[in-house]
Amino acid sequence: MKTQHQDIHSKLSLGGLLLTLGIIYGDIGTSPLYVMKAIIGENTINQELILGGLSCILWTLTLQTTLKYVIIVLNADNHGEGGIFSLYSLVKRTKIQWLIVPAIIGGSLLLAEGIITPPISVSSAVEGLLIFKPDIPTIPIVIAILFVLFSIQQFGAKIVGKFFAPTMLVWFSMLGILGILQITKNFEVLKAINPYYAYKLLTSDVSGHGFLILGAVFLCTTGAEALYSDMGHCGRKNIRVSWIFVKTTLILNYFGQGAFLLLHNGKSLAQLNEHNPNPFYLIMADWFQPIGIVVATLAAIIASQALISGSFTLINEAMRLNFWPKVRINYPTDVKGQLYIPSINWLLFLGCVGIILYFKESKEMEHAYGLSIILGMMMTTTLLNFYLVMKRVKWYFIAPLITLYVTIEFSFLAANITKFYDGGYVTMFIAFMLIGVMSTWFLAKKISKSYTKMVKINDYKKVLAELSVDLSIPKYATHLVYMTNSTRSDEIEEKVMYSILQKRPKRADLYWFIHVNILSEPYKKEYKVNEIIKDDIYRIDFYLGFREATKINLMFKEVIKDMVKNGEVDITSRYESLSKNHIIGDFKFVLSEKFLSNDSDLTFFEKIVMNTYFTMKKFSLSEEKGFGLDSSSVKIEKFPMVLHAPEKISLTRIH
Repeated sequence: MKTQHQDIHSKLSLGGLLLTLGIIYGDIGTSPLYVMKAIIGENTINQELILGGLSCILWTLTLQTTLKYVIIVLNADNHGEGGIFSLYSLVKRTKIQWLIVPAIIGGSLLLAEGIITPPISVSSAVEGLLIFKPDIPTIPIVIAILFVLFSIQQFGAKIVGKFFAPTMLVWFSMLGILGILQITKNFEVLKAINPYYAYKLLTSDVSGHGFLILGAVFLCTTGAEALYSDMGHCGRKNIRVSWIFVKTTLILNYFGQGAFLLLHNGKSLAQLNEHNPNPFYLIMADWFQPIGIVVATLAAIIASQALISGSFTLINEAMRLNFWPKVRINYPTDVKGQLYIPSINWLLFLGCVGIILYFKESKEMEHAYGLSIILGMMMTTTLLNFYLVMKRVKWYFIAPLITLYVTIEFSFLAANITKFYDGGYVTMFIAFMLIGVMSTWFLAKKISKSYTKMVKINDYKKVLAELSVDLSIPKYATHLVYMTNSTRSDEIEEKVMYSILQKRPKRADLYWFIHVNILSEPYKKEYKVNEIIKDDIYRIDFYLGFREATKINLMFKEVIKDMVKNGEVDITSRYESLSKNHIIGDFKFVLSEKFLSNDSDLTFFEKIVMNTYFTMKKFSLSEEKGFGLDSSSVKIEKFPMVLHAPEKISLTRIH
């Protein structure tokens, strides 16, 4: 029987198409608010600039968004999930170690994009009010709108999508109709379909920027990465079919703005309207402008949704890959693939407020926008190349394809790099901070794992069996449960045995070792029981999809219930009075918490990594909450983590 999650990927439906419109197209769908304005800038309107700019937009949307993302990249799904970390999960099977670098950089850049997209989209829309009231303070309005948007995330993308979908349908329909009305007044604009005009603009200096005009053109494809990241929410088929409608309305609107501008040859945007020189609003009839501003503002609010949803997905996968500290995840709806991470939600909001207060106007934000996004797209292209090789795609297909995108994306990078000092440094600074967090967490986990000593359980079977019946030691619990990181069923951490036998001898009737395997696929809940000593030592391995909630407390109870039903284990209390009355025995979980030992002899690099790691760990989710354990039955034991134990100290005894 198919799950709801599988259905969304295999089935095309009207509901799925509407949900897709509501969730993932906000960013790329609101680009008409600022792209043509950015291309023209302070220049005088002329035919070469308008037709060349439109031609660049059309072919960017065709080659970069449609061909690369909608047709090719959406095929690289990890059991229906998309995004750069899903792509990394697929290509890491090639065992090429350095591929982790583009994965971490790309993920960090996408998160940085999530901080700049909401401010620029909402500010561009709200600034439409300046047409009617030039002195209106837009900053408080923008912040208030974003606060409402981030507040409703806790109700889930399904609820949000139901509200957003009709609005986005109206928005895209409005884009198309406004564009058609202007195109019918000036069919000359259709010449821009010819890529020659794009070439002519890029090789001339008519814009005052020449080739660098691509920095403004690139803004038309900024939401493409979000299409891939949010594939798990909507499904590949729904994205591909709805994109036909979305792309058509976007092109119509861009060409409509171009048709209007061609009728005002020789003028500047400021001469057309000094208060809000935005061609998007100028193509509207005066009576329609208030309606257009309201719809544009609603669409701009929704523009943020794709990046917010994508950020939640990204962090969830980053935790699975040991790139990010454990944080609390909520599942607000019963729809698989939809989650809410409170800490990330409010960090994004604070970042957005910081951007708004720093740049103040959308035209200033345009300078910060684009550099981080194109670098992120280049990281996806790098991983895509290895994915195609892994899939045994013929070299004569891969070579021209990757060459095409290396050329396109390096061209966009060269144009966007000039924005660094104008504001691009802000998003790059945010991205570098995120890269630092991900790299530190990953390296610290790797260092920690390399210094975790494993021992064979067989070597301790005899002593554990004897400990269980040693009445000279007070009973610690009927059932004693340890979480283990050991992937091998015949091994256990040395510290676990130290805890049971030496830290304080812990007599129990039954010992349980539990290991959680997080799989590379999103939805699976399986377990395996390994009986080490009958009625004495058991190991349970859980195999969970990376989108499944890790509720070990509840899952363990289900396993015990199943084992009792099958007659595999007796969990009745071993205390005589309780056993007589069939009372179930108590369960005690023991978790270990590491701290860096003063005896560690660290290199300078290891010292920085590990000290930063333990600082971040203080703010992350505790192990007991991460595993969904009941704190009343959990004992936390602290263990020193000794890295590079110093040599033995030579001492001389004197008499």
